[in-house]
Amino acid sequence: HEAMEQQTVSLAKAGIICTLNARTSVLASANPAGSRYNPNQSVVENLRLPSTLLSRFDLIFLILDKADLAADRQLARHLVSLHNPSSDNDSGRGASDIISLDMLRAYILYAQQMCKPAISDDAAEALVNYYVEMRRMGTSAAGTKVITSTPRQLESLVRLSEALAKMKLSKTVEVADVDEAARLVKVALQQSATDPRTGTIDMDLIQTGVSSSLRQLRHKLEQEVRGCLAKAAGRTMTSSDLLRDLKESLQSQAPSTNELWEVLQQMSDGGRLNIRGDKLALA
Repeated sequence: HEAMEQQTVSLAKAGIICTLNARTSVLASANPAGSRYNPNQSVVENLRLPSTLLSRFDLIFLILDKADLAADRQLARHLVSLHNPSSDNDSGRGASDIISLDMLRAYILYAQQMCKPAISDDAAEALVNYYVEMRRMGTSAAGTKVITSTPRQLESLVRLSEALAKMKLSKTVEVADVDEAARLVKVALQQSATDPRTGTIDMDLIQTGVSSSLRQLRHKLEQEVRGCLAKAAGRTMTSSDLLRDLKESLQSQAPSTNELWEVLQQMSDGGRLNIRGDKLALA
């Protein structure tokens, strides 16, 4: 986390203690747990990476293997062309259309060292408007509010806008750069920060690993658990009896065994519940 948050790397080996600069971009990829992406789970649940690490990335895109005739044909032709160089000429693309690796490195190095674009007044106003618009998306018609954007997304917008201007070797960041940066951020959020339970964007998924809807569901379930235990003889009952009572009271909204134990463990960690074997009692 230190490299992405503070742009430094601390070393303490063989009696040498030092801090090195790590001012670079990070491009990372990860496979889902079990090598199969579950659309009914969040990105954090699929990747099983700390939310504190995922929240450091400006953009998170999902690359899913979906059956598509045009995309499959394009991918197959590309893979075949790697073993058949003559197929590149058949596609109408000449060697002059391909930028050499040395040229690309020189271009990027020149843009990094010589191009320092300044944000114009119109671009600054566009950044503010986009951030306010993304925050407003969190208010639903029912009056519930979820976090759809944080200041970290605003910083991402600024970095992406400046990077787009550097690509063009421009001295100023224009509104067009901000528009493209906002489009990239919105597409990334729609893929990575969408709550599978509600279908809405919820930044809590990335920031904390738990969506606001799941947090509300757990809070409601805890109230039901406390009510059932308060009515039980001796304020004690087994988990199977508790699950049966919850199914009778909540019916279609009854939790699964795993969901119930997640709430019970959360109550136990908070000192609100005593768990002894299969026996449950209010603290």
